[in-house]
Amino acid sequence: PAIPPPSPPPPLPSHPPARSSRSPSPLGTPASRRPAASSSSTPTHPPLPRPPPPRHLIFRKPQVFVPAVPNHMTYADFCRFCGSFVPHMLEMRIVRIDGAEDQYSVLIKFDTLSSTDSFYKHFNGKQFSSLEGDVSRIRFVEDVHYTQLIEHAHSSITSSAEQPTCPVCLERLDQDPGGILTTICNHSFHCSCISKWTDSSCPVCRYCQQQPEKSMCSVCGTSENLWICVICGNVGCGRYKGGHAIEHWKETEHCYSLELETQKVWDYAGDNYVHRLIQSKTDGKLVEYNCYGGHEADGICSICSGDAGMDEALLNSKVEAIVEEYNDLLTSQLDKQRNVSLYVFVLI
Repeated sequence: PAIPPPSPPPPLPSHPPARSSRSPSPLGTPASRRPAASSSSTPTHPPLPRPPPPRHLIFRKPQVFVPAVPNHMTYADFCRFCGSFVPHMLEMRIVRIDGAEDQYSVLIKFDTLSSTDSFYKHFNGKQFSSLEGDVSRIRFVEDVHYTQLIEHAHSSITSSAEQPTCPVCLERLDQDPGGILTTICNHSFHCSCISKWTDSSCPVCRYCQQQPEKSMCSVCGTSENLWICVICGNVGCGRYKGGHAIEHWKETEHCYSLELETQKVWDYAGDNYVHRLIQSKTDGKLVEYNCYGGHEADGICSICSGDAGMDEALLNSKVEAIVEEYNDLLTSQLDKQRNVSLYVFVLI
């Protein structure tokens, strides 16, 4: 039998397959099926999303809060402390701190956020005075909640047809670049007007947050049985405490001392009380002031309240004053009537 001829070999490819220098795919995909990266181009990545801004930058308003301002610093002093930033202030409100009689706070509203940031950078951590260690700690304000009393006051102002005026210059309280300052007692002024007020009290109602200091002995510090020197004002305790008032007399020979509780004057040289003379309102004569004793809560003297003779004398003096005033009024009216009658008679 005839042997069949061998089959021809398979045809060779015209171009050899390109060798890939990249490592095989971990998923088993041939490297030839993946698109070859160009050596001249750089890989591009999608842009990362920006992080949201901080919460205090989203809700921040052009307002700052300056806490713990020393009470001896008047409103005019604080305006001078702010300096060139006052024209950029729209409103300044004084806030009272409960339990801190020697401090107050200021809420300031600016015209722009840039002015607010500049004020913060310039004054945060700065001393109020070069002679003291009190430092300003400025805080940004997110929101302000008014009490019912303040809201009532604002509603009454905004509801009125007439714009409120400054009690000092009588000009309208528009939110001009000069700024408006509102005190603790809810009275508003122009900053330029309040800067001329040298006192720490309100120009309208004379309210002052700074409370008077309680009197005490200058030596031992007690607040009972106090005597004040009429000549130099030294405060010392009586002989039933430390006896520092009489020691002051021995050192200075200031012989007159006033008891703060009863308002009696003691003479150390004569060893007795001094007669106090006051001028009477009825006839202008000098009379002796004999009301020695403390005053109750309603303002009535604890000793004179039970004296019937003193009550009768006070009543008689009031009646005499009223009668004298009525007689003067009647005399003046009769003189006017007499002059009018004479004038009419001459014309006729």
